[in-house]
Amino acid sequence: MSEKIKIPELLSPAGNMESLDAALYYGADAVYLGGESFGMRSAPKNFSVPEIGEAVKKAHKVGARVYLTCNILPRNDQVKLLPSFLEQVSSCGVDALIISDLGTLSLAKQYAPRTDIHISTQLGVTNYQTALMLAELGAGRIVLARELSLEEIAEIRHKLPADVQIECFVHGAMCVSISGRCLLSAYLTGREADNGDCAQPCRWKYSVVEEKRPGIYIPVNEDEDGTHLFNSKDLCMIEHLEDLIAAGVDSLKIEGRAKNTYYTSVVTNAYRSALDILAKGESVEATAPWIKEELNKISHREYCTGFYYSKPSQAQVYYEGGYLQEWELAAVVESYEKLTALVIQRNRFFNGEYLETFEPGKPPFGFKVQNLRDENHIKIDSAPHPLQKVYFDCDIPLKEGAILRRKVN
Repeated sequence: MSEKIKIPELLSPAGNMESLDAALYYGADAVYLGGESFGMRSAPKNFSVPEIGEAVKKAHKVGARVYLTCNILPRNDQVKLLPSFLEQVSSCGVDALIISDLGTLSLAKQYAPRTDIHISTQLGVTNYQTALMLAELGAGRIVLARELSLEEIAEIRHKLPADVQIECFVHGAMCVSISGRCLLSAYLTGREADNGDCAQPCRWKYSVVEEKRPGIYIPVNEDEDGTHLFNSKDLCMIEHLEDLIAAGVDSLKIEGRAKNTYYTSVVTNAYRSALDILAKGESVEATAPWIKEELNKISHREYCTGFYYSKPSQAQVYYEGGYLQEWELAAVVESYEKLTALVIQRNRFFNGEYLETFEPGKPPFGFKVQNLRDENHIKIDSAPHPLQKVYFDCDIPLKEGAILRRKVN
């Protein structure tokens, strides 16, 4: 290919400050994060109000944006707490609020009038008429329902004013329920998905019997551990970015606020690298075949393309149940000089072990850990302690902030 195209925003998740730093380091145009309340992910540590302010300063310093999730479906006792929360986060300078409730939207316009409004995928926007109505109510961006095809997305884009953006998921976990509206967790565990506390029962093992539809057989692959009929594969659109761009998508969203820093680093780097290649009018497959393989080096389920090219089918069910994981985060580079690396340990690694690193926009490369030493320069056989600072010799320059990983399978 040779024609240059308009490149959409790359939007990465930040479950904590370390993940935010990683997303910015590896080239995210924007990050989305949650406060300590009103967000759809209660499992991550999330951000206090002062931390939100710090995150905004970090992002704005490098020209990136921060979007705050405020996308639960609040109950009466929560609504009365919203005005104060909205005023506080607005004063932090967040660039947009991600909202799924119309009452919250009306309060945001009143208590955070200078902050843009993005409509969450939780609202389930599947047609242009709903998108137009939400735009009239003040939304500047619509995060479309995940259940749409590329053709439907293109039509919505065509019907919307140019100043109303659309955002779509490009990578990460898929929910078995339409736009994440699920009652399984609340019914089975008392933890409400729409209040940010999903227990993910769709990932559990079940036996399914349908006795009132004779002649209709649902094939179930079962092993000694059971079956995972409701368990969806993960989404991966790294090979189809041009199709998303052609459909008019303004922002490509990576799922994963509950995932670790290593995941954020690898996925952000892969999609950033691919988008930068497309911006030059070049082919990703021909120029950087390593990018696709990078996404197999994170913890993931088997990949699929979601709903973009077809209606849901059994091809999207991940019968294996668990994650595929061959690599894990070993350390983060703090400094490098005079053929010596100083790193901060994240998982145990050993003297003489082969590690691999990846820097923004570059293919990964490997090296052998040599002459491993603790912070006092005493030789050690391994780095076993979390956040332990260690030195080792390395004749390949390592960039400050780069991730080091080790193969575990």
